[in-house]
Amino acid sequence: MEHGLWSSGASDRNKSMVEQLQRYGIIRSRKVAEVMEAIDRGLFVPPGGSPYFDSPMSIGYNATISAPHMHASCLELLEKNLQPGMRALDVGSGTGYLTACFALMVGSEGRAVGVEHIPELVATSIENIKKSAAAPQLNDGSLSIHIADGREGWPELAPYDAIHVGAAAPQIPEALIEQLKPGGRMVIPVGTVFQELKVVDKKLDGTVSIRDETSVRYVPLTSKEAQLHAK
Repeated sequence: MEHGLWSSGASDRNKSMVEQLQRYGIIRSRKVAEVMEAIDRGLFVPPGGSPYFDSPMSIGYNATISAPHMHASCLELLEKNLQPGMRALDVGSGTGYLTACFALMVGSEGRAVGVEHIPELVATSIENIKKSAAAPQLNDGSLSIHIADGREGWPELAPYDAIHVGAAAPQIPEALIEQLKPGGRMVIPVGTVFQELKVVDKKLDGTVSIRDETSVRYVPLTSKEAQLHAK
Protein backbone atom coordinates (compact mmCIF):
# COMPACT_ATOMS: atom_id res chain seq x y z
CA MET A 1 0.00 0.00 0.00
CA GLU A 2 1.10 3.57 -0.44
CA HIS A 3 1.05 4.27 3.27
CA GLY A 4 1.03 2.26 6.46
CA LEU A 5 -1.82 1.56 8.80
CA TRP A 6 -0.37 4.05 11.25
CA SER A 7 1.68 7.06 10.25
CA SER A 8 2.81 8.46 13.58
CA GLY A 9 3.98 7.20 16.94
CA ALA A 10 5.95 4.38 15.29
CA SER A 11 7.08 1.72 17.70
CA ASP A 12 10.69 1.60 18.77
CA ARG A 13 10.45 -2.07 19.63
CA ASN A 14 9.77 -5.18 17.60
CA LYS A 15 7.29 -6.58 20.11
CA SER A 16 5.25 -3.37 20.09
CA MET A 17 5.14 -3.51 16.28
CA VAL A 18 3.70 -7.02 16.46
CA GLU A 19 1.17 -5.97 19.12
CA GLN A 20 0.08 -3.08 16.90
CA LEU A 21 -0.43 -5.48 13.98
CA GLN A 22 -2.53 -7.67 16.26
CA ARG A 23 -4.55 -4.66 17.39
CA TYR A 24 -5.36 -3.82 13.78
CA GLY A 25 -6.41 -7.42 13.10
CA ILE A 26 -3.62 -8.03 10.57
CA ILE A 27 -2.08 -10.74 12.76
CA ARG A 28 -4.67 -13.23 14.01
CA SER A 29 -2.53 -16.33 14.37
CA ARG A 30 -0.59 -16.91 17.58
CA LYS A 31 2.13 -18.67 15.56
CA VAL A 32 2.61 -15.71 13.21
CA ALA A 33 2.82 -13.36 16.19
CA GLU A 34 5.41 -15.59 17.90
CA VAL A 35 7.56 -15.80 14.78
CA MET A 36 7.44 -12.05 14.07
CA GLU A 37 8.37 -11.38 17.69
CA ALA A 38 11.26 -13.84 17.47
CA ILE A 39 12.69 -12.41 14.22
CA ASP A 40 13.64 -8.81 15.02
CA ARG A 41 12.88 -6.71 11.96
CA GLY A 42 15.51 -4.24 13.13
CA LEU A 43 18.20 -6.70 12.02
CA PHE A 44 16.92 -6.64 8.44
CA VAL A 45 16.49 -2.92 7.71
CA PRO A 46 19.52 -0.88 6.55
CA PRO A 47 21.09 1.49 9.10
CA GLY A 48 19.22 4.75 9.42
CA GLY A 49 15.85 3.18 8.62
CA SER A 50 12.88 2.91 10.96
CA PRO A 51 12.44 -0.88 11.13
CA TYR A 52 9.27 -0.89 13.23
CA PHE A 53 7.41 1.77 11.23
CA ASP A 54 4.63 0.39 9.06
CA SER A 55 6.03 1.40 5.72
CA PRO A 56 8.09 -0.18 2.93
CA MET A 57 11.71 0.96 2.91
CA SER A 58 14.48 1.12 0.36
CA ILE A 59 17.20 -1.51 0.74
CA GLY A 60 19.24 -0.23 -2.21
CA TYR A 61 19.53 -1.60 -5.76
CA ASN A 62 16.03 -0.27 -6.59
CA ALA A 63 14.57 -2.82 -4.16
CA THR A 64 12.48 -2.46 -1.01
CA ILE A 65 11.57 -4.37 2.12
CA SER A 66 7.79 -4.57 2.40
CA ALA A 67 5.87 -2.87 5.19
CA PRO A 68 5.34 -5.01 8.30
CA HIS A 69 1.61 -5.32 7.64
CA MET A 70 2.30 -6.87 4.22
CA HIS A 71 4.73 -9.40 5.67
CA ALA A 72 2.21 -10.22 8.39
CA SER A 73 -0.58 -10.60 5.81
CA CYS A 74 1.50 -12.98 3.70
CA LEU A 75 2.47 -15.06 6.73
CA GLU A 76 -1.20 -15.30 7.68
CA LEU A 77 -2.18 -16.36 4.15
CA LEU A 78 0.55 -19.01 4.06
CA GLU A 79 0.40 -20.25 7.66
CA LYS A 80 -1.23 -23.61 6.88
CA ASN A 81 1.50 -24.23 4.29
CA LEU A 82 4.31 -23.30 6.69
CA GLN A 83 3.89 -26.15 9.15
CA PRO A 84 6.90 -27.99 10.61
CA GLY A 85 8.57 -30.17 7.98
CA MET A 86 7.15 -28.28 4.99
CA ARG A 87 9.10 -26.50 2.24
CA ALA A 88 8.89 -22.77 1.54
CA LEU A 89 10.33 -20.60 -1.23
CA ASP A 90 10.79 -16.83 -0.87
CA VAL A 91 11.29 -15.18 -4.27
CA GLY A 92 13.03 -11.81 -4.12
CA SER A 93 14.24 -12.50 -0.60
CA GLY A 94 15.93 -9.09 -0.27
CA THR A 95 17.38 -8.60 3.22
CA GLY A 96 16.24 -12.09 4.30
CA TYR A 97 13.53 -11.10 6.78
CA LEU A 98 10.62 -13.15 5.50
CA THR A 99 12.85 -16.11 4.64
CA ALA A 100 13.98 -16.14 8.28
CA CYS A 101 10.34 -16.09 9.41
CA PHE A 102 9.59 -19.01 7.08
CA ALA A 103 12.53 -20.93 8.55
CA LEU A 104 11.18 -20.64 12.08
CA MET A 105 7.73 -21.76 10.95
CA VAL A 106 8.83 -24.86 9.01
CA GLY A 107 11.53 -25.75 11.52
CA SER A 108 14.82 -27.55 11.03
CA GLU A 109 12.96 -30.58 9.66
CA GLY A 110 11.60 -28.41 6.83
CA ARG A 111 13.34 -26.22 4.24
CA ALA A 112 13.19 -22.45 3.78
CA VAL A 113 14.77 -21.20 0.56
CA GLY A 114 15.38 -17.58 -0.43
CA VAL A 115 16.14 -16.56 -4.02
CA GLU A 116 17.54 -13.11 -4.84
CA HIS A 117 19.33 -11.96 -8.01
CA ILE A 118 21.37 -9.13 -6.45
CA PRO A 119 24.55 -10.76 -5.05
CA GLU A 120 25.15 -7.93 -2.59
CA LEU A 121 21.68 -8.41 -1.08
CA VAL A 122 22.29 -12.15 -0.77
CA ALA A 123 25.51 -11.50 1.12
CA THR A 124 23.82 -8.94 3.38
CA SER A 125 20.83 -11.19 4.03
CA ILE A 126 23.06 -14.04 5.16
CA GLU A 127 24.82 -11.72 7.60
CA ASN A 128 21.45 -10.48 8.86
CA ILE A 129 20.17 -14.01 9.41
CA LYS A 130 23.34 -14.95 11.31
CA LYS A 131 22.37 -12.33 13.93
CA SER A 132 18.76 -13.54 14.15
CA ALA A 133 16.82 -16.35 15.81
CA ALA A 134 17.00 -18.24 12.49
CA ALA A 135 20.82 -18.54 12.64
CA PRO A 136 20.77 -22.21 13.77
CA GLN A 137 18.83 -23.15 10.63
CA LEU A 138 21.31 -21.33 8.43
CA ASN A 139 24.00 -23.40 10.10
CA ASP A 140 22.22 -26.75 9.75
CA GLY A 141 21.27 -26.09 6.11
CA SER A 142 17.49 -26.07 6.54
CA LEU A 143 17.60 -22.35 5.59
CA SER A 144 19.49 -21.23 2.50
CA ILE A 145 19.72 -18.14 0.30
CA HIS A 146 20.70 -18.41 -3.37
CA ILE A 147 21.70 -16.00 -6.15
CA ALA A 148 19.24 -16.70 -8.98
CA ASP A 149 16.50 -15.21 -11.16
CA GLY A 150 13.41 -15.49 -8.99
CA ARG A 151 11.17 -15.86 -12.03
CA GLU A 152 12.70 -19.32 -12.42
CA GLY A 153 12.21 -20.23 -8.75
CA TRP A 154 14.61 -22.77 -7.25
CA PRO A 155 13.80 -26.14 -8.89
CA GLU A 156 16.50 -28.03 -6.98
CA LEU A 157 14.34 -28.22 -3.83
CA ALA A 158 10.88 -28.19 -5.43
CA PRO A 159 8.05 -28.86 -4.93
CA TYR A 160 7.17 -26.25 -2.30
CA ASP A 161 4.22 -26.16 0.08
CA ALA A 162 4.45 -22.35 0.21
CA ILE A 163 5.81 -19.81 -2.26
CA HIS A 164 5.99 -16.07 -1.57
CA VAL A 165 6.94 -13.58 -4.26
CA GLY A 166 8.12 -10.17 -3.06
CA ALA A 167 7.90 -8.30 -6.38
CA ALA A 168 5.12 -7.75 -8.89
CA ALA A 169 5.08 -9.93 -12.00
CA PRO A 170 3.19 -8.89 -15.16
CA GLN A 171 1.76 -12.42 -15.07
CA ILE A 172 2.36 -15.43 -12.82
CA PRO A 173 5.56 -17.21 -13.92
CA GLU A 174 4.78 -20.72 -15.10
CA ALA A 175 7.95 -22.04 -13.43
CA LEU A 176 6.60 -21.03 -10.03
CA ILE A 177 3.27 -22.73 -10.63
CA GLU A 178 5.14 -25.88 -11.65
CA GLN A 179 7.23 -25.77 -8.46
CA LEU A 180 4.15 -25.48 -6.24
CA LYS A 181 3.28 -28.76 -4.58
CA PRO A 182 -0.26 -30.19 -4.95
CA GLY A 183 -2.01 -28.82 -1.87
CA GLY A 184 0.41 -25.87 -1.84
CA ARG A 185 -0.22 -22.13 -1.92
CA MET A 186 1.56 -19.17 -3.51
CA VAL A 187 1.04 -15.48 -2.78
CA ILE A 188 2.25 -13.18 -5.55
CA PRO A 189 1.59 -9.56 -6.55
CA VAL A 190 0.58 -9.36 -10.21
CA GLY A 191 0.25 -6.31 -12.42
CA THR A 192 2.13 -3.27 -13.67
CA VAL A 193 0.46 0.08 -12.95
CA PHE A 194 -2.32 -1.59 -10.97
CA GLN A 195 -1.38 -4.63 -8.91
CA GLU A 196 -3.32 -7.27 -7.01
CA LEU A 197 -1.94 -9.67 -4.44
CA LYS A 198 -3.08 -13.02 -5.79
CA VAL A 199 -3.52 -16.24 -3.83
CA VAL A 200 -2.72 -19.27 -5.97
CA ASP A 201 -3.84 -22.67 -4.65
CA LYS A 202 -2.82 -25.89 -6.34
CA LYS A 203 -5.35 -28.60 -5.59
CA LEU A 204 -4.37 -32.21 -4.93
CA ASP A 205 -5.36 -33.14 -8.49
CA GLY A 206 -2.96 -30.50 -9.86
CA THR A 207 -5.58 -27.96 -10.94
CA VAL A 208 -4.97 -24.36 -9.94
CA SER A 209 -7.33 -21.74 -8.53
CA ILE A 210 -6.45 -18.04 -8.30
CA ARG A 211 -8.16 -15.29 -6.34
CA ASP A 212 -7.42 -11.62 -5.61
CA GLU A 213 -6.67 -10.78 -1.99
CA THR A 214 -5.99 -7.02 -2.01
CA SER A 215 -4.60 -4.14 -4.08
CA VAL A 216 -0.87 -3.60 -3.52
CA ARG A 217 2.16 -1.71 -4.82
CA TYR A 218 5.43 -3.62 -5.20
CA VAL A 219 8.60 -3.10 -7.22
CA PRO A 220 8.61 -5.08 -10.50
CA LEU A 221 9.72 -8.72 -10.74
CA THR A 222 12.19 -8.35 -13.55
CA SER A 223 15.76 -9.10 -14.64
CA LYS A 224 18.73 -7.98 -12.57
CA GLU A 225 19.79 -5.56 -15.31
CA ALA A 226 16.35 -3.98 -15.64
CA GLN A 227 16.09 -3.59 -11.86
CA LEU A 228 19.50 -1.98 -11.45
CA HIS A 229 18.86 0.48 -14.28
CA ALA A 230 15.27 1.35 -13.40
CA LYS A 231 14.53 5.06 -13.08
